[in-house]
Amino acid sequence: MVTVEVDPERVESRLAAGEVACPSCPQGVLVRWGFARSRAVVGVAEPVRPRRSRCRGCAVTHVLLPATLLLRRAYLAELMWAAVVAKAAGAGHRVIGARLGIPGSTVRGWLRVITGRAEVVRHWFVSIAVTAGVDVSIPKATGSRCGDVIAAVGLAAESLAARFGYGPVIGAVTAAQVAVVGSGARLLSPGWPPAL
Repeated sequence: MVTVEVDPERVESRLAAGEVACPSCPQGVLVRWGFARSRAVVGVAEPVRPRRSRCRGCAVTHVLLPATLLLRRAYLAELMWAAVVAKAAGAGHRVIGARLGIPGSTVRGWLRVITGRAEVVRHWFVSIAVTAGVDVSIPKATGSRCGDVIAAVGLAAESLAARFGYGPVIGAVTAAQVAVVGSGARLLSPGWPPAL
């Protein structure tokens, strides 16, 4: 699985031009290889049908997942991020679920995963910020696990914007997209982040 930008036309043109590198081998380039199955995603009007690709070098196939979706989740990443932000503001899972139109038990599951690994996730995104940024100021603890995660992802987003800017290629990047791309779409997946 490879995380790519949201615009499918841009993904297609990058695949055609050989601009998408294979994560499995050093010199590999991904090319078109059909599509993954279509799936409904809460928060997206139309069903999502991710592009599949195949490496010219190692012949491994990959699903190209847009930066708005997390791996194996049927909800838009912005909805999950909104739940984390609401939790940091003091809301409970039932209230958050009612606001977002999502079952409270689903929201509770997301929040348990994030709060259970908050320190490691915070460290992961602070390290992304330090790698991308110059004179990065590490955020102080907020007193909330979700608040600490939000601060770290926000710092990573600021560092990436300062380093690369918002050019015509990437456009505006949200904190949720930074969380998706920075985690390789595995923010809520078991076993993520890997041991540092």
